[in-house]
Amino acid sequence: MKILGIEFAPLNIPLSRRLQTLAVGLGHAFMTTGPTLSWLLVLYVIFFTNIWFLPFAYLIWIWVFDKKIYERGGRRVECIRRCIFWKFFKEYFPINIKKDSEEVELDPKRNYLFCSFPHGLLATGVFTVFASRGGGFQKLFPKHTPHILTLKQNFSMPLFRDFLLSLGMSAASAKSINFLMSRPRGGNAALLVVGGAAESFYCKPGQYHLVLKNRKGFARLALKNGSPLVPTFSFGETDIYDQVSNPEGSLLRMFQEWVKKVTGIVPIIPLGRGYFQYSFGLVPHRKPINIIVGKPIDVERVVDPTQEQIDSLHATFVKQLTELFEKHKHKYLENPDGTTLVID
Repeated sequence: MKILGIEFAPLNIPLSRRLQTLAVGLGHAFMTTGPTLSWLLVLYVIFFTNIWFLPFAYLIWIWVFDKKIYERGGRRVECIRRCIFWKFFKEYFPINIKKDSEEVELDPKRNYLFCSFPHGLLATGVFTVFASRGGGFQKLFPKHTPHILTLKQNFSMPLFRDFLLSLGMSAASAKSINFLMSRPRGGNAALLVVGGAAESFYCKPGQYHLVLKNRKGFARLALKNGSPLVPTFSFGETDIYDQVSNPEGSLLRMFQEWVKKVTGIVPIIPLGRGYFQYSFGLVPHRKPINIIVGKPIDVERVVDPTQEQIDSLHATFVKQLTELFEKHKHKYLENPDGTTLVID
């Protein structure tokens, strides 16, 4: 039903769908505003209550004694990863993870570096799959422990960092990846969204524009650790949000690039829907996200890889990722013939 050009949701929508919308809306709001809200809460307790010493001691602990945990595998809390909240969150879109073929298997004695594309605005698909028990990853690969990697800066935020750690998240840094990939018994699966914040600039419905051509650090780390690379593609990740137009050279784009340079975070202005209407808002659209896991690329350990070896592995990865996209786009995209993969 439309009122003044706004399309409202029907009144008879089932409660389960309402709960899904609530979970996704709250989840995305917390992921974008959580660092600020956490700081406000800590500062309020310090300056306006009688228990100021508790948050003060907490800040000393996280910045002095606990500051390296995010580069040493993190500190997951399984009860939070199992929370029913993630079930509603996953079913809203819905989000599914599948193998490219039956040949996609992981050796339980090895560690794997999953490299996911595209980033989208918030990497919603792979975040859900890797950060929650109900996401589906551990049904496909029960002998591996998933670790999703995110910006190192996020772990300097009080309270918010502990939420990320509870989901099994670690820093997207060389030290962190080396630690996870060097586990002697194997069994680690780290997920790196290679395009990062820079890829957010290109997040538009129906478009798949990747930042990959000059990003070769993941290939170097894979070689140093002898860790197989696993190409992973999230079809539909760019469809759940649009964003305010920001062409290169515009004032908005220049401001966004400046903030990214200073903080590592891109202040994208998302265009979604609301809780009770579909025309505007910050809740993502209800679009399916299908995550396809490609066949691992075997990598032999090279303590000091040459640039030629890095370039060769990177080229192999790009080739396999492109083939993965072309193989599955007709199944998961609305306009597969008109959609091409752009790699910059």
